[in-house]
Amino acid sequence: MKKVSVLAAAVTLFLSGCSNNNLKKVEQSDHFADDAIGNPLAIVQHPAGIYRDGITYVSYQGPLEDPYVASYNHKTQEWKGPYKAGISDMGKDPSRKIDNHGKPTMLMDDLGYIHVFFGGHGGMPHHGKNPLGNIHYGRNIHVVSKNPYDISSWEELDTIPVFGTYNQAVKMDNGDIYLFYRHGAHRSDWVYQKSTDHGRTFEKPVSFLKHKRRDDLDAVDSWYAWVEKGENDEIIVGYDYHICWDGKAGINGRGHTTERHNAYYMTFNTKDGTWRNVQDEQLNLPITREVADQKTLAFNTGEKWTFNGSVHLDAKGHPHLATNVGKDLGYKTGGPKQTTHIRWDGSNWIVNDAVNVAAVASNQDTRGDFMVKSPDEVSFILEFKDGDDGVISYWNSNDAGKTFDKGDELIRRKGANWALTSIIQDGHPDARMIVAEKQKGEANRRVYLIGDNGPVKRLKSEVGN
Repeated sequence: MKKVSVLAAAVTLFLSGCSNNNLKKVEQSDHFADDAIGNPLAIVQHPAGIYRDGITYVSYQGPLEDPYVASYNHKTQEWKGPYKAGISDMGKDPSRKIDNHGKPTMLMDDLGYIHVFFGGHGGMPHHGKNPLGNIHYGRNIHVVSKNPYDISSWEELDTIPVFGTYNQAVKMDNGDIYLFYRHGAHRSDWVYQKSTDHGRTFEKPVSFLKHKRRDDLDAVDSWYAWVEKGENDEIIVGYDYHICWDGKAGINGRGHTTERHNAYYMTFNTKDGTWRNVQDEQLNLPITREVADQKTLAFNTGEKWTFNGSVHLDAKGHPHLATNVGKDLGYKTGGPKQTTHIRWDGSNWIVNDAVNVAAVASNQDTRGDFMVKSPDEVSFILEFKDGDDGVISYWNSNDAGKTFDKGDELIRRKGANWALTSIIQDGHPDARMIVAEKQKGEANRRVYLIGDNGPVKRLKSEVGN
């Protein structure tokens, strides 16, 4: 009896050890990576995520400002990566602050190869003269995966100028790829380049928004744009106006600040090469401030400042725009950066401020992207503060944006501020958006893939490895 008891105890101890080991193996984390730095994600650099054949591919700015890519298989629940996709010229000089303009933009071509554009903030003096603007830092870089659907190995291509920043990539139904970006620092044109061979070569840049010196003020006209595939052969473009003052940052909007105004909209027909406003009037490129104000203005914000967001179409093909509007957004003493919804009803631009009120309380910053399910159904995914908690949740409207009600929360973390991407186009409901948690005093950022059921989980043992 004594031998049997000892044996039973040994078996129990062995099984207990196995159970504890298994528990450790299945411990899960809400974030899939913990090595992002700075402001590692943004709405403007997009797409940052891609969904294809049951797999979501995600990207972010990682150590030394290099681009990192990971993937999640929704059927097997398997994560791969993150893998470093390239090496940025930025982030290697310890005397410089993190630049944050070189965040990755990602696109998959029709052959399954994954392209990443990153690393640029206008180019540097040793790159030579920028023919379409000025320079600042970094080098715009294009890399592609060595094999289709494989994020583990990459090669750099010499296809685009070094001067770009704010990359945005669009693939059309026929496989053509369009890369949009600002061709340099603040005082530069916005351009696009076209590829008809799956991104292996690109045509020369074409300016579509013109920077130019003002005659009435000590400033230069500049822009911030956001592009997306529209209906059929069209690309839709939303943008705001940046008045780039001479000199260093000062008071009353003078000197270099983030001052921007208004919201604009136009379309690009890639089949016949024409650009048009919402009234279907043809526009000549590049668009100047005078033409923008006269032909493409959707919302005149007056003295209020803006921070432009995304643009999407409803089922009728009518555009909806999101922009943040507030007072002196570049200053700590300024007003809140509140999300405003703007839509075209077929005859007029309608400005809906109701989404501002949705953000729990007045005088609160909000930021995010939105989906248009029908002309009347609009759903924002916004980040905001609820006391000390950083929250990301849905805000839904069933009356074309006149009113918004708080919907499901996707994530909530104490003390957090959030960096968000745009919503992953045609993505899996479990993987709507990539977000990074910014905690005061922490150098690294945790990165999450969130969807309608909250964060997509990963084995803790895999995070950081």
